[in-house]
Amino acid sequence: MADETHNTVSGQPHIGALVQSGSIEHLHLYAAPPPDPGVPFQVPAALPHFEDRRDEQERILRAAEAGSGHEGPQVVALTGIGGVGKTALGFHMARRLGGRFPDGVLYVDLDDLRRDGAVEIADALAELLGGLGVTAEWLERSLAGRTKQYWTRTRGRRLLVVVDNARYGAEAVPLLPASAGSLAIVTSQGPLYDLDRAVAAEVPMGPLAADDAVRLLRHIVDDPRLAAEPDAAVALAEGCGGLPAALTVAGRWIRRYPRRSLGRLVAELTAELREKGIPMVEAVWDAAYAGLGPGAAHLYRLLPEFPAPVLTGSAAAALLGDGPAPAGDALEELGTAGLLEGGEDGDGERYRMHGLLRGHAARCARRADPEGTLRTGARHRIVRWYRRQAQRADLLAAGTRMTFAVLEPPVHGAPDVEFAGAADALRWLETERLALYGCVRTAVDSGLYGHAWALCEPLWTHFLDHQHYADVVDAFRAGADAAGRDGNLPALIRMRCQLARPLWEQGRHDEAEEELRRAVAAAGALGDSTAERKLKASVTEFRGKLKSVRGQWEAAAEDFADSREQHRAIGNAYGVLLQTHLLGRTALDMGEPGRAVELLAEAHAMAREQRRERMTARTGFELGRALRAAGRAGEALPFVRAALDKARERGSGSDEVRILEELAALAEETGGADEAEELRALAGRLTERYGGLPGLPGLPGLPGLPGPGQSS
Repeated sequence: MADETHNTVSGQPHIGALVQSGSIEHLHLYAAPPPDPGVPFQVPAALPHFEDRRDEQERILRAAEAGSGHEGPQVVALTGIGGVGKTALGFHMARRLGGRFPDGVLYVDLDDLRRDGAVEIADALAELLGGLGVTAEWLERSLAGRTKQYWTRTRGRRLLVVVDNARYGAEAVPLLPASAGSLAIVTSQGPLYDLDRAVAAEVPMGPLAADDAVRLLRHIVDDPRLAAEPDAAVALAEGCGGLPAALTVAGRWIRRYPRRSLGRLVAELTAELREKGIPMVEAVWDAAYAGLGPGAAHLYRLLPEFPAPVLTGSAAAALLGDGPAPAGDALEELGTAGLLEGGEDGDGERYRMHGLLRGHAARCARRADPEGTLRTGARHRIVRWYRRQAQRADLLAAGTRMTFAVLEPPVHGAPDVEFAGAADALRWLETERLALYGCVRTAVDSGLYGHAWALCEPLWTHFLDHQHYADVVDAFRAGADAAGRDGNLPALIRMRCQLARPLWEQGRHDEAEEELRRAVAAAGALGDSTAERKLKASVTEFRGKLKSVRGQWEAAAEDFADSREQHRAIGNAYGVLLQTHLLGRTALDMGEPGRAVELLAEAHAMAREQRRERMTARTGFELGRALRAAGRAGEALPFVRAALDKARERGSGSDEVRILEELAALAEETGGADEAEELRALAGRLTERYGGLPGLPGLPGLPGLPGPGQSS
């Protein structure tokens, strides 16, 4: 059967024979369920010290036990100023109540997704859906689609969802699970007035009372001086404003000076307060900072320059530029001083600085480096280091493709990340995406225009698998502007083309068309080198793809044919293959199945000749669709079956569902109504298990098809 599948589009066994022989039934036995992601539990391990806040906990417990009284979940809003311990309490209650919610505990920090004050809700939904087992290939592209997925995935389940750092109720409402048996804990610095109808209980959190604050100090540092000098302990706790974030630093600072009386330490802080006119909490942080060694103090001052909320040990080395060992020592010292949170977890070393301490570190940096020379150097190093790592990851994951930036040289004092393979490189791009997108903004703000657009090139590979639309649109707009400022015409054209795709995928067709119009106009200034002609062909392909999305089939076909001739003229065989494939799909969309069969058979033969396995499967699948449309269903089955085998080898659930739907259509057209019903039921079960919505979004064909311009 494999030889027949690959060698001809005629003379194949009729599908009825395969049905009778049990081949269709075999599909049911072969279709394994997707891997079970397990029950999600996304909050960290318990803190070594936590002041109970008994009253607040009791209010949350009462709300959780009361039931919502309506179709939606119970919602508890924890409100209070920064540093008061809202997140810690939310985590504590999630751990305490987690057993009551057998379907899992989810967490999303909206500040991690905030850009210029606004949160991209679609990205927040993607984070939550990922926790519910929905992989990137099954995520809907639009906010509306992801909202429906979230409703579907959470309906009837008992979940606990922690939504951290909401500024407005409108940010939290779309993230509430669609189940009366669920609980949502939403933290915010102020009242969420537009969440009123959903809130079962609002729990305001003030600073810890003096007694509670002293107890927390005793948890943080087991020191007899706290009991021996109660008045000094209370003075220190009150001076910290009852803020756990400040008390943590104060406790670690006490431990640094074990021979001094507590009264003396507090008196020193009070003297500093009177001399400098600053709050005692600032004096506590100043004292902790003053006790740092030179390396840790230097890193502390540089941390506000890091463009993401979470820092790895490797990134810290890039900030410092002194090598991994000094960076590791500095991170350990900052953690011991209470000035940095984190350490080892499942993804390696990851550290986070509290927002209040970030502000203090920035003030220390301005005092120590008034001209900003050291901070500028750190920004340049971190941008260069992330550019290099992203380029290395891209090359490993995507191979050679059309790019214009050279590989950034190694950064002194910042060793490269070691990638185990292509999959590991792709995981790194996703894990570090906030830092990568942040580095694009940092590069633009710092006038590093060549680095800004160069960073966008590997982010294209990341985007094809992870549609974080707000980030990618911002980044590629910045990249196009940076390429223009850098005077790099090819990069400018490429950035505009790549920006068009996330725009049209969100239905912003007019904006995408404007970007492509400007790219086409700029392409007129390109020369006749092979690379420049290849770029011109890519621009034409992008334009054709947008026309295809808009249903302008004839105009799209003209562009694909033009692009094919341009690729043929420069001897780019893969470009010719892809454009032929696109022409065949377009012919099928135009209702010309005979022409589609001719083109797709040609593309299929080229894919086999070029030994491109994935394109062989894709073109074979499209050829099977065209054959069915041309009334030649019996010839189509082997091609579709071969595509199914490849989809299962790759573990692509979305491809498998598409192919099962096509097999159902083939069975139906050849009199196998029962088989068609079973195949559609199987596709439906797989869709439900993977978290997809009924129906297959997007253009017909396999979702893994290379995007516009990738042929180059």
